[in-house]
Parts: sequence; structure tokens; C-alpha cells
Amino acid sequence: MKKPKVYFDGDADALYIVAKKGAEEEFVEVAEGVNVELDKHKKVIGIEILNASRFLSPFIKKLHLKRA
Repeated sequence: MKKPKVYFDGDADALYIVAKKGAEEEFVEVAEGVNVELDKHKKVIGIEILNASRFLSPFIKKLHLKRA
């Protein structure tokens, strides 16, 4: 299994985890501010965490994440 790619957009304060390539058909909010993106086959292609610094601030600075 490939390692997922993780991106942080500081302007939007959003963390995005790419599970696999594909076009998003829909998303499901699984918790407040946490969206799971699905392809046309209902397979997970990504996870978006809004207001990420509120939950992950100690980790965001330590991780060398690619800027979206």
C-alpha cells in the first residue's frame, strides 16, 4: 500500500490527506469539520480536516507538510 500524501493549507487552515487519485463525486461529513471524499464507486480518495490547527497545532509544525 502506498503511503498517503498529506497537505496543509495554512490560509484555509485545512489538512488534506490523499488516499488515492480520483475525481471526487461526493463527500460525507463524518464529524464536525471532517469530510471524507468519495469517488464514483464510493471508495475513499481523501480526508479533509477543517480548522486543522485547532486539533493538530502541536503536530503541524513538526510535520514537514507540502503546502496545498
